[in-house]
Amino acid sequence: MPQGFSHRVALLVGPGANPLEMAVGMELFGISRPELDVGWYDFVVCSAAGELDVREGLFTMRCPGTLDDVAAADTVIAPNRPDPERGFGADVHEALRAAQHRGARLVSFCTGAFTLAEAGLLDGHTVTTHWRWADRFRRRYPAVDLRPNVLFVDDGQVLTAAGSAAAMDLGLHIIRSDHGAAVASAVSRRLVFPAHREGGQQQFIERPVPRPGEATLAGAMEWATAHLDRPLTVAELAGRAAMSPSTFHRRFLAETGTTPLRWLHHERIDHARALLETTALDVAEIARAAGFGTSANLRQHFRRQTGLAPTAYRAAHAVG
Repeated sequence: MPQGFSHRVALLVGPGANPLEMAVGMELFGISRPELDVGWYDFVVCSAAGELDVREGLFTMRCPGTLDDVAAADTVIAPNRPDPERGFGADVHEALRAAQHRGARLVSFCTGAFTLAEAGLLDGHTVTTHWRWADRFRRRYPAVDLRPNVLFVDDGQVLTAAGSAAAMDLGLHIIRSDHGAAVASAVSRRLVFPAHREGGQQQFIERPVPRPGEATLAGAMEWATAHLDRPLTVAELAGRAAMSPSTFHRRFLAETGTTPLRWLHHERIDHARALLETTALDVAEIARAAGFGTSANLRQHFRRQTGLAPTAYRAAHAVG
């Protein structure tokens, strides 16, 4: 965890804003977390105009912040809109461009990607937006690398989420990046929300309802997370679920949006994160406990996933 953490988040909203996506930003970054005993975000909701109606006139709100607050923010969440064809004024675009120029982190939920692209901030970046608007986005902004089927994309300074629920996934990803896996898991437990759906999972996932007596994946997944120190195979997990390997792989992809091996890899990385944050185990011990076998193997995969070596991650996020 960063010592002396101080980070200003500005949630910029406009007319017709989606209440759920606003609420995600407010819940994740705006509500204090005294039970975590960590420095939290300095959060403000702001707009170009003092008063505005949200989507379909459900209510009217007055924002305490203005575009001046965007100018002082370390993270700016761009405004979304119900109609991607209706944009925002030059003052909003200029505020976003100035934020990018000074190095602020830019975030969008759902159609907020249109706002960032409209301001000229996404050319050359990899982003996502809601599947419903993907074709329109690609036609309007061909210089942007759009990934239309994923939940969210972390492209460094620019982070984009596909839709309202995926905004929660991206927000938890940001908290994990800033504060570590243990803090992100604590926040997700408070919200009764899955701690980690990886960004590369599909936006639209078919989840067939099991018939009475039909085998499910839950038991195999719970068993796997309790035995991450072992060299687990898909065949072994399939046996735990009383399925053939091919059926297990097909069901797993349909129900989770990712493959069993990719899910298992992320579980190992998250377990290694938690051990680095909360224990004094050395890197070799953590490599064995998380199922990577050797320190070199852990370092390779951990750096690829987090951008940090295990020792650097521990220095930034260790609790206590």
